[in-house]
Amino acid sequence: MPELVRPTTDVRHSYLEAVAEFRAEGRGTPDDESMLGRDIRTYGRHWHEPAGFAAYAAALAADAEDDTPRPAGFVPSTTLWYVEGDTFLGRVSIRHRLTRRLLDWGGLVGYDVRPTARRRGHATAMLRAALPVARRIGHESVLVTCDHDNVGSRRVIEANGGVFEDRRGGKLRYWIGAREA
Repeated sequence: MPELVRPTTDVRHSYLEAVAEFRAEGRGTPDDESMLGRDIRTYGRHWHEPAGFAAYAAALAADAEDDTPRPAGFVPSTTLWYVEGDTFLGRVSIRHRLTRRLLDWGGLVGYDVRPTARRRGHATAMLRAALPVARRIGHESVLVTCDHDNVGSRRVIEANGGVFEDRRGGKLRYWIGAREA
């Protein structure tokens, strides 16, 4: 049964396979502003070495701490990986607070499912499992956004109780009540 876990070196080989899938669909390019895209550009060249991958997993864990240095405009974020055994299926990131940009564009929760694991309910389950984590961080409700033309992501958000608020630019904005664990 898949579960959310802290980033771990146990899934390194599967993670590298997933990144190859993401890159094949264009992720990690200079114009990819997603967390995954930035991670590919920043850390990707080090992932093939076990020590480099371990450093990446440690950096993701440290990003949840308030005092961790980060680029201007970035906020602390808890990243969890959705795995089944040693197979990486996806990732979810829960930002600890909103900035103006996140309010308009990025939201509090972001997620990615590797291409070969899509259309199996993983994104819905991942988001559902992330809501109690968001509550423990202190969120009563979470803002989740998606591209206006991403029907699959809209369904994931709505299946988790997302209430549509508005569209800002190309992003649809939904609020979901964070649940108790």
